[in-house]
Amino acid sequence: MIDRISQANVQSMIETLRAYQTQSTGTTSTVNEPSTTKVGQPSFFDSVKNALDKVNESDIKADAMQEAYDRGEEVPLTEVVLSMQKSSLAFEATLQVRNKVMKAYEEIMNMPV
Repeated sequence: MIDRISQANVQSMIETLRAYQTQSTGTTSTVNEPSTTKVGQPSFFDSVKNALDKVNESDIKADAMQEAYDRGEEVPLTEVVLSMQKSSLAFEATLQVRNKVMKAYEEIMNMPV
């Protein structure tokens, strides 16, 4: 099984993305600053944050189901296992996307101008 998702891990990923965004644009942004590119369209950062929040929610739900099963509540074991697998898969997919984005960013930064 993979490491558990924590709020610190999600926050760390967001801070890393924000640092790369700041480095590439040369600007700074505040933590709670909502940014949109066009009316009604969220920015790339907002989209990534929403995706990370959904992955975190999935993990929290899986943990809650596991704890409920451990306490002896009427939670089917199949639902607990399925929830844990969904959470694990979402986290692995998020890591793979992050790794691809970081690799692409590094390649772009190393290109001669």
